[in-house]
Amino acid sequence: MLPFPLRVTTLNLNGVRSAANKGVDDWLRSQARPDVLCVQELKALEADMTPSLRTLGGLPGAAFQHAEKPGYSGVGLYWKHEPDEVRIGFGHAEFDAEGRYVEAIYKRSGGGRLSIVSAYFPSGSSSEERQQAKFRFLADFHEHLLALKAAGEVLLCGDVNIAHKEIDLKNWKGNLKNSGFLPEERAWMTRLIDEAGYVDVFRQLDPAPNRYTWWSNRGQARAKNVGWRIDYHLATPGIAAQAKSDSAWIYTEQRFSDHAPLTIDYA
Repeated sequence: MLPFPLRVTTLNLNGVRSAANKGVDDWLRSQARPDVLCVQELKALEADMTPSLRTLGGLPGAAFQHAEKPGYSGVGLYWKHEPDEVRIGFGHAEFDAEGRYVEAIYKRSGGGRLSIVSAYFPSGSSSEERQQAKFRFLADFHEHLLALKAAGEVLLCGDVNIAHKEIDLKNWKGNLKNSGFLPEERAWMTRLIDEAGYVDVFRQLDPAPNRYTWWSNRGQARAKNVGWRIDYHLATPGIAAQAKSDSAWIYTEQRFSDHAPLTIDYA
C-alpha cells in the first residue's frame, strides 16, 4: 500500500547519462526529494544502467522499459515504496518496442488500486510517417487509459508531446500546423479530459500563462522562455482532488535537459 502524502516528479531526461552528468541526482536528493520519479527518454540500454543510474534520487526501487533501438526513447519509474505489481509496456508491439510505458500498481486500503504510469508519447515532428505513428499511438492509448480508469485510480506522468491549449505554448499562432499543436492532437487531449474524465493536474493548480516544460535548443528559446508545456500529470478525479494547492513546481534554475522537471504533491 502506498502511503500519503506523496510527492511525484516527472522529467524527460533527454539521456539519463547526460542528465546525471549535469547533476540531476544531487538535485533530486537535496531539493525535489520525490517519493515517485517518472522519467522519459533514457536513451540507454539495460546494460548501460549503472547502479547509480538505477537509484536516482536515492530511490531504492525502479523499473524500466528500454527501446530496442540503441540511444532512443526508453522510460523509467523509480519509487520509495515497493508497488504490488509492475507492468512493462501497454500491450502494443509497435510502441512497446520503442520503450514508452512503465506502470506501478499499488493496492489501496478499503479496496481499489492506484496505477502510476511513466509514459513517453511519440513525436511526429521528424516526418509524416512518424506523425501517423503518433496518431496510431493516441488512438490505442486512449482505449488503454479508459481501461485503466475502469480498474481504479490513475496518475499518468510524462512527456505527452502535445500542448493542449493556446496558453500552453508561446508561439501558438505559428505552430497551428506543426506536430505537438495539431488540431487532431489537441482534440485528443480535450476528449481525454472532457469525455474520459482525466484531469490536467498542473492546470487545475496553476492557471497562469508562461508556464512551460520544454524549450527548443535554438534561438535562445529557454533564456527568452519561448517554450511549450508538454509534460503532464494526468489523473483520474479521485487522485487529482488530492493534489495540494500551491505545490505544482516547474524547476528551471538548473538545466538537466531540454525539459524541466514538474513536481506535484498529493495529500
